[in-house]
Amino acid sequence: MSLKSMFNDIPFVKQLGMEITAVDDGYAAGELPLEDGHSSNPESIIAHGGVTYSLVDTVGGAAVVSQSGTVSPTVDMRIDYLAPATADLRTEAEVIRSGGSVSVVDAEVYDTDGHHIASARGTYKTDGDRGESPWTEGVDESEVTHLTDD
Repeated sequence: MSLKSMFNDIPFVKQLGMEITAVDDGYAAGELPLEDGHSSNPESIIAHGGVTYSLVDTVGGAAVVSQSGTVSPTVDMRIDYLAPATADLRTEAEVIRSGGSVSVVDAEVYDTDGHHIASARGTYKTDGDRGESPWTEGVDESEVTHLTDD
């Protein structure tokens, strides 16, 4: 199984219709086709901020896991919404700092019309208490470090 496939199999990712399109050492990209159910406006499709946030958080997490080799939950995320999203979304995330216990990711979101929708910075937990937690339940972490990109 690839890391990309693992992220694409997350139930929430499937529910929103996201797709992780690339994962490499400290980098990830993803897309989200906008649907009526993503809108914050009943009269037209304008992506709800939570949809944009979810895409950034998921793609950022994939970038971190590609380096950390372990489940890496989000500690903090700051997102600046720059324009309303009215077309399909794409984002790229890059790890800018990988420390002993946390990693920091920068991400940019654009729509398919080329509008810059959002900029974000996220912090993810990468080390610390190993063992059973809600994030690792049922996860064989030794498999995570052996995942390859498709």
